[in-house]
Amino acid sequence: MQIVKKAQAGSFESSDIMVLVEPSEKSGRYIEINSSVDIQFGEQIKHAINRKLDELQVVDIHLIAKDKGALNLTICARVETAVKRAAGVQKGFIS
Repeated sequence: MQIVKKAQAGSFESSDIMVLVEPSEKSGRYIEINSSVDIQFGEQIKHAINRKLDELQVVDIHLIAKDKGALNLTICARVETAVKRAAGVQKGFIS
């Protein structure tokens, strides 16, 4: 999947994660993680993000994650939503 524009998903609420994605200026993945639980779960968060990016076949991306203690399922859902929005596959809406 190719990232063509900036997009985001999630919130700054407790137990959630804000994921911001944009096209990378260079080839490769550039992932920045800021987490309130980084010491305990930083590697698991990074692994969950990379696993979801692998699943979505995203190679070139700049991703910023601001985590407030989200569970793995939430992390994966936010990454998938942000990537699909950035690729133009899914649009955000309020119902």
